[in-house]
Formats: sequence, C-alpha cells, structure tokens
Amino acid sequence: MTTMRAFVLTGPREYSVQHVPRPVPNTGEVVVDVERVGVCGTDVEFFTGEMAYLHDGHSKYPMRIGHEWTGTVVSAGEAVDRDWVGRRVTGDTMLGCGTCRRCRRGHQHVCEQRTEVGIRGGRPGALAEQLAVPVSSLHVIPKEVDVVLGALVEPGGNSYRAAVAAAAGADDRVLISGPGTIGLLVAMFLRARGAEVHLLGRSSRSRDFARSLGFENTWIEAELPDLPFDAIVEASNAVHLPALALDLVEPSGRVVYIGLAGSPSLIDTRTVALKDVTTVGILSASPALGSTIEAFANRVIDPRPLVAATVGLDQVGPVLAGNRPAGAGPGPKIHVDPRLPEGV
Repeated sequence: MTTMRAFVLTGPREYSVQHVPRPVPNTGEVVVDVERVGVCGTDVEFFTGEMAYLHDGHSKYPMRIGHEWTGTVVSAGEAVDRDWVGRRVTGDTMLGCGTCRRCRRGHQHVCEQRTEVGIRGGRPGALAEQLAVPVSSLHVIPKEVDVVLGALVEPGGNSYRAAVAAAAGADDRVLISGPGTIGLLVAMFLRARGAEVHLLGRSSRSRDFARSLGFENTWIEAELPDLPFDAIVEASNAVHLPALALDLVEPSGRVVYIGLAGSPSLIDTRTVALKDVTTVGILSASPALGSTIEAFANRVIDPRPLVAATVGLDQVGPVLAGNRPAGAGPGPKIHVDPRLPEGV
C-alpha cells in the first residue's frame, strides 16, 4: 500500500482521518510503525487554535500532531545502519539544526531553527500508522518497557527533569501544583527520591485519583496547610499559581516551572532575590529521555495507571474536544493505537 491513515487537523476544531502517502525515509532517517501515541495538552491547544506557535508562524494548518510515541523501525534511508530495522524505539520531539551554537553545546531542544515532531516547522506527527524521523533522534526501548511505558517516555522525560531540578530528597517537603499527567509523574519521581510529596489540585476527580496512587497529601488551594515547602513544582495551567509558588516556597528553596498558562503569569523578582530562591524552567524532555527509559525499565516508578484508555485514530477528535472514551479509567492520559480499526 502506498497510503496510510493519519489524523489531520485542518483548522481550529476541524479534523479528519485521511489517507495520506506513506513516508519514505530521507538520508539519515528511518520509518517507524507507530504502536502507541499519547494525547497531551499541547495537542489540545492545537485543536482549539490557542497554541502560540499557530500565531507566531512556527506552525500552521493543516498539520499532523502527536509527539509522545513508540513503535518499531521498519525501514531505513541512506547513511543509516540497517541494524536499526526491527528495533523498538521512541524519539526526541526536538530536532535541532545541528550546526548552531546551541546544538553544538548539546542544547538542540532550544535551537532557534528547530523543528518539533507533530508541533513545529511542518514536521508530521505520530498520530498516523507510520512516522519518519532522523535516526539521530532515536532511543532504543528495551524489552522491560512495554508500549504503554514507551509512549510515556516523552512526558516522563519532562517530569524527570522537573524532579531533578527540584533537588529534593529525604527530609524535604515538595508541593506540586497541577495533578495531571506531568504533575503526577513528577510526584512519582520525587517520592522515589524519598521526598514528602504534596499535591495541589482543583477537581475532586484528579485529587481522588492522586490519592488512589498513594498520595494522601492532596489539597485544594483553600485548604492548603501552613507548612514549609522546600521545593515547589508548578505544573498547572493556572495564571496565578506561578506567583503563589514563589510566595509559598521556603527561603533558599527551589521553584520549578513546567506548566504553561494561556496568558502571561507574573512573578515578583524582588521576592526571588529577597528569599534567595532558585527558579528553573523546563521546556523539553530531550536531555532526560535516556534516564527516563532506564527508570521505567528498572521500575523506579510505574506510571501505567495514568493511562485511562487506548483508542483508535477516529476517536482522537472527540478526545481532543474533552470527551472521555466509554469505559475509560480514572487516569488523566489517553493513548492512541493507530493500528486499531475504525470504530475502536
């Protein structure tokens, strides 16, 4: 077959599952049979039309989204070792130019000219039966990591970096605002490091689910106890919580910003200085993909309960619109298996 099925966004809240040409690997690329894809908040922003990249020219419709993926290499282009064929892999979302100062320093995830799989620069995403990506972006998935975990590596890498940036362990108390997929992954990594973890959420469903994972210290803002927090990880999309994090953190503590609001969040840098606080921003999973795969393989954490359901490509649109699949569990993450037939 020369075509494949792919989910295509054609405009804000406009989409279809289309038959598109199957990818052919360019020099240095491979083609992957996609086996599982995670749907995330960035995908929702492209669906609604709110994503900033749509307004600054980095992205445009029509586009094929999906950047949390895993699959098996089925073909390789020129200058690619044929041993890659048959390997289970995932890949870096951020694809730098490779020649600029940032790329040469190993910071391709902030390259000004980067493309991003399913996000930026017209690079097709993984919500399709197949995906073409540079071999240089690949990470091998070991047998200990199943397809569910494989598609959680990308959000896991962001969360791993946030947990490391919090620099918290035994005898430290950490507050995480936003108990969604990222917030809960951060919580799992910090709990594994021995920290006392607290979660700040809004909906009773998300807080109940967090408690089901063993996080008993789960609060709404009005009931947050007056406790010293050595680190705070802000993983929500609430405009006011970045400033609240700075107010709540202990002097000489750390605040990690990984959540993004739809409008600017303001903080008072005088507070940063006068409290001697370290603030860290996290953009990408790129520097931590290998460490995350290792953590999953060694069962440092097991985030599979976060996945509530797995659906086919024709259910992606309703999921992006906020509809939970029939029979979905309580977790925040929905996965897509592009191999499933229509109606599943």
